[in-house]
Amino acid sequence: VAEGYGRRTTAEYLRAVNIAYGSTCELETQVMLAAELGYLSPECAGEIRRGVGEVERMLAARRPSTRAISTCEAPSA
Repeated sequence: VAEGYGRRTTAEYLRAVNIAYGSTCELETQVMLAAELGYLSPECAGEIRRGVGEVERMLAARRPSTRAISTCEAPSA
């Protein structure tokens, strides 16, 4: 995000925000897998996921051209 901001164009900034948002989704998936495989306790995984959710909300607020997404889950059909 800082790199996109440093380039001083809106398009590059939004691209960096979108990349960061995708990274939070990737992290959330890794935490879920680690918990399912027993590498993290459910409590620890929940704490990490709450923190990731907070970062997701902050990044979603920086994405004015898209609707806010509260989780990385696929939209319901």
